[in-house]
Amino acid sequence: MRRVLPIVVAVLALLGRVDPSWPQAAGNDAPAPQRELVVGTKEAPPFAMKGADGTWRGISIDLWRKVASEMRLNYRFSESATVDELLDGVARGRVDLAVAALSVTGPRSRVVDFTSPFYTTGLGIAVLGDRTLNWLPVMARTLISVSFAKAVLALLGLALIAGLLFWLFERKHHEDFGGGVAKGLSVGAWWATATMTRRGGHGSEPKTLGGRIVAILWAVSSIIAIAVFTAAITSALTIRQLQGTVHGVGDLSGVRVGAVNGTSTQDALARRRIAYRTFPTPRDGLLALRNRSIDAFVYDRPLLAWLIRQDFPSIDLLETSFDSEYYALAIPAGSPLRGTINVTLLDTVQSPWWRQNLLLYLDDREH
Repeated sequence: MRRVLPIVVAVLALLGRVDPSWPQAAGNDAPAPQRELVVGTKEAPPFAMKGADGTWRGISIDLWRKVASEMRLNYRFSESATVDELLDGVARGRVDLAVAALSVTGPRSRVVDFTSPFYTTGLGIAVLGDRTLNWLPVMARTLISVSFAKAVLALLGLALIAGLLFWLFERKHHEDFGGGVAKGLSVGAWWATATMTRRGGHGSEPKTLGGRIVAILWAVSSIIAIAVFTAAITSALTIRQLQGTVHGVGDLSGVRVGAVNGTSTQDALARRRIAYRTFPTPRDGLLALRNRSIDAFVYDRPLLAWLIRQDFPSIDLLETSFDSEYYALAIPAGSPLRGTINVTLLDTVQSPWWRQNLLLYLDDREH
């Protein structure tokens, strides 16, 4: 019987019914040779970056290389122009998995599967960095504002009322306030204004009891009026306005906002009912911000930090962030690779190597 078995196996192999290597594989723990995987990616510094020689590196790329090395997988990279194109390739099976800066969202999870997240971040807000004190534009906006006009008119109205009352009491007892109504009103208004600004009451003192009462009441009232007016101007010239209008996500609804087209940033802004203008790439958005075409640019915080640090020193990244995002690898729905990749991925991101990889590309404050 032992002599017959090899003959049977050889015959079946010739007939194409079995793989002649199965007896050896059954007694060997090494995995059978696998086909070359197609790994889709897209430039998203510092997670996926393509060098001048065509080689790829970055946080996600290095992570995948580590995982693939542990699993002894053969692969090659395939570049996509946009995130939508990359995910479409995964959904249609043109690529075996996608490695970039892909955030996990509900709509995306309906068409592709994701591995366990390997990085948690949020959306950052970029603004112009030259937010130094600039009095001229703020003063100009204040002087032509409706609030300022109302305050001035209120003061003038009070001065006219006080001047009219003072003239009514003093016109027959004080030669400076004599004459017709037009002269009396003008002189009374001047007296009220001079008294309010502490320049003296037109060089005249009231001679009637009614005039003295009006003068006393106006002196006290004018102090309060000036205090209220000063407070209104001070509130219009706060440091917040002098140093810029965007200090957090709550300020975005009142300014011109930019976002990258086809990214999850659009969904986050739409949920908050924040109007925005789209740009094809984050670099285009930052250029528009630098040229003052927009007031703020919203994108994934670590990607913004990298671009600003590399090419846009005149732009600041606010300390605040919002809408937490989770980066993961994308694979076709039902892919048998998901389970084994997950195990190796989790082991890798919990190792000291992962921390060193992050520090290689990111400032420690960004993680």
